[in-house]
Amino acid sequence: MPENPPLLDVRDLRMHFPVRGGVLRRAQAWCRAVDGVSITLSAGETLGLVGESGCGKSTLGKTIVRLNTPTAGSIHFNGTDLAPLSARALKPHRRELQMVFQDPAASLNARHSVGEILAEPFLIHGVGTAADRAARVTALLDRVGLPASSADRFPFEFSGGQRQRIGIARALALNPKLIICDEPVSALDVSVQGQVLNLLLDLQRELGLAYLFIAHDLAVVKHVSDRIAVMYLGRIVELADADRIYRHPAHPYTRALLSAIPVAEPRRRSQRIVLQGDVPSPIHPPAGCPFHPRCPHAQARCRVEAPALRTPDTKRPDHQVACHFDL
Repeated sequence: MPENPPLLDVRDLRMHFPVRGGVLRRAQAWCRAVDGVSITLSAGETLGLVGESGCGKSTLGKTIVRLNTPTAGSIHFNGTDLAPLSARALKPHRRELQMVFQDPAASLNARHSVGEILAEPFLIHGVGTAADRAARVTALLDRVGLPASSADRFPFEFSGGQRQRIGIARALALNPKLIICDEPVSALDVSVQGQVLNLLLDLQRELGLAYLFIAHDLAVVKHVSDRIAVMYLGRIVELADADRIYRHPAHPYTRALLSAIPVAEPRRRSQRIVLQGDVPSPIHPPAGCPFHPRCPHAQARCRVEAPALRTPDTKRPDHQVACHFDL
């Protein structure tokens, strides 16, 4: 029997922002924030997306939900390419594709009560009567562990973890199939992070949600992800099953990231891989492999030829790495 098509199929996605200057503010260069990314995501699956700050993770998430209009590439969601659609044509698809933002304080309208914030998706899409919307708001609050009385309060009256629960409730309002989680716990206290992560996992089991989970904390990503994609300078450099990528990382950048994870055992020392230099500018990316200026294994080929994602081990076709060599 043929396999079910993926819920999300992104192909060669590019998001280039103009760098303007001069009196006429013309584009003098382009910032290649996302530069040819291809990923798939199945229903009910969690794909973790990791990388250093500035590598393009959040831009990729915002482009997939069409907060940005992509420069090139396709975003097939539930069988429809979202990339060329107008705002009007996108509206019905937005019900099934939602986003949870990194900073809950900034993503919630401070002038609206929580009830108004959660009712807004229903108003925009013309769902239910006023009484129906009030009942749905109460049900959403209960689902994320907040009392019904929260509807009459304002975002500033809540803690950071509670505000993120409100953001999650808003994302759930229209029964989506996929939620882009853009570093949903990085702005929270460590004691609260686990609560929010467990809430997301419980909701996934109950509702069959798929997540694109963006984070820079590799320990968090391992806890929630089925597969992990490692991103560097706008490109995917490694993609594999979560356990595989932690046990057998194949790309030098992935190995450096993993070596930075703190070890819980005081007597056990991990060999830290310290990368030299800074991340190159996405406005002027290096020729060839984007990682070669910092790679301890770089050779002459790396400076002129960009590696494509390939399968180094034919026995593991699900493990892909963008490197010329088997290290």
